[in-house]
Parts: sequence; C-alpha cells; structure tokens
Amino acid sequence: MAGSSHHGHTPAAWTGVIISFIGFCVAGAFMVMAKPVGFWTGIAIVLLGGVVGGIMRMMGLGQKDEHPVHRLAAKREEREPAGAEG
Repeated sequence: MAGSSHHGHTPAAWTGVIISFIGFCVAGAFMVMAKPVGFWTGIAIVLLGGVVGGIMRMMGLGQKDEHPVHRLAAKREEREPAGAEG
C-alpha cells in the first residue's frame, strides 16, 4: 500500500459512527413498530452522530491533514503556474 492512511481510525470517526449506528437501530425499530415520533427521534440521533464527530474533529481528535495527497496538493499550490514564453 502506498503511503500510510488512517482512513477514519480516530476517536472522532468512531464516536460519530457509533452514535449514528445507534440512531439507525432506533429509527429502524420504531419504523417496524409504526411509531413516527420514535422514528424521527432515531433520525435525529443519526444527525447528532455527525455533529458530535465534526465537533470532535475540530477539537483535534480527528484525522490530521498529513496524508501524502494533501502534501502533494500543497506543493503544487506553491509552484508558479506554467506559462508559454515567447
């Protein structure tokens, strides 16, 4: 495998996914029981998982932008644009 990638193996990613998974389970259970309020509560929990994961990433618990692709893109931005001389 070229380079090293954590691919979401961070506390922020795991927490967000676990909360969202719980929300999917809640929404699915209430959908089967035909209880719309419980279903929408489950959907709100899913969205909460994304919010919590995003906040944790902003707190520094997410993946850093140290991936080789990010470094390569930064180097390209630093170079002067190519142009024709004539």
